[in-house]
Amino acid sequence: MGTRPWVAAAFLLPALVLLGALVVYPIVFSVYRSLFDTSGDGFVGLGNYGEMFSDEGIRTALKNNVIWVVVAPAVSTALGLIFAVLTERIRWGTAFKLVVFMPMAISMLAAGIIFRLVYDQDPERGVANAVWVSVHDTFAEPAPFPGAKPRPNADLKPSGGGAFTTKTAVRAVPQGSPANLPLVAVQQDDVRDAEPAAAAKPRPGSITGTVWLDFTRGGGGRLNVIDGNEKALAGLKVEAVKGGQVVASATTAADGTYALPADKADGALLRLPATNFAAPYHGVDWLGPVLVTPAIIGSYVWMWAGFAMVLIAAGLAGVPRELLEAARVDGAGEWQVFRRITVPLLAPVLVVVLVTLMINVLKIFDLVYIIAPGSSIRSANVLALQLFQSSFGTDVDEGLGSAIAVFLLLLVLPVMYVNLRRIRKERRR
Repeated sequence: MGTRPWVAAAFLLPALVLLGALVVYPIVFSVYRSLFDTSGDGFVGLGNYGEMFSDEGIRTALKNNVIWVVVAPAVSTALGLIFAVLTERIRWGTAFKLVVFMPMAISMLAAGIIFRLVYDQDPERGVANAVWVSVHDTFAEPAPFPGAKPRPNADLKPSGGGAFTTKTAVRAVPQGSPANLPLVAVQQDDVRDAEPAAAAKPRPGSITGTVWLDFTRGGGGRLNVIDGNEKALAGLKVEAVKGGQVVASATTAADGTYALPADKADGALLRLPATNFAAPYHGVDWLGPVLVTPAIIGSYVWMWAGFAMVLIAAGLAGVPRELLEAARVDGAGEWQVFRRITVPLLAPVLVVVLVTLMINVLKIFDLVYIIAPGSSIRSANVLALQLFQSSFGTDVDEGLGSAIAVFLLLLVLPVMYVNLRRIRKERRR
């Protein structure tokens, strides 16, 4: 256009200065600094890179980065594609897309705090465990009296696995008397609405007894004796055991009494199985060493699935409807239309979303740093977090931190190269 070179250079100079100061200089300095030791005075060559691959913590971070790159972009893109296609024809599709996209407006810091609470181990605080415990308790009956145990001087003794068994065998009437089983350490909430315990009466052909809370509020009660205001333990399972085999079982009634058939239970030991006293189910340790990485990836997908959905929906709006209708007229089903026409036409958009998310997860730091507790931080470690810890943490080693930074740059470069090639092909078209 006839523009003089020095005029073009004058306009480009501010951008080039900023680019050099903010991009080129940090890269060159990081490469230079990675060749020196912790103090920066001793030249170690590629020693920091060797240490990077020999350190167990950094190898864990590298493994987790591979999991992030493979799983998080693929799941986010797949969900975005599903949401975009399913909401294309429904009336409230725009509202649904708005709700799904809203997490993008939340910062990583805020999202990390939210999901730290969502994954809390206590079902009273953590939504994930509250749902999980509700589902579990729907199919598995909780223990009626968690934590209960016999008195030290009672006829019951621990028999392994949390169960308690009588020391002496029971006998039917007239030789025997009711086999009463006193317990303590019962939570008050579990007996708040319980009936008063009743003394079991001898019954011909049966072995009877009572299981109750041998504790009188305010004191004054007698040990191993059913006092008038002591509570019954209803719904508790009692087993008769002979030779290690259960020969009969019964469940205590509302007044704490039970009855076993004498022809089977006579001469047997009575056992209160561990299922009566098992601790309440508290759900899954989402932030434990095993599940912490999948849990954090789940929070990332919650944030970025909306981003993928919006881009894919924009690409879907440009798909020629004539092709879709022609395929349906030719007898193609919706799944065939989706797999053979919609997805191939959306391939350029899907590649953009995948590449963008892959670059993004290589730099993931905030969510891992905030969500992972101290006990699981090593299991959830990623390269960007290790870079921060090596450069600014308690064991500062700027040489090692610079080596990690250079390695991260090398990981990003192939993805950026693929993206640039794709952009050039699009421009040629």
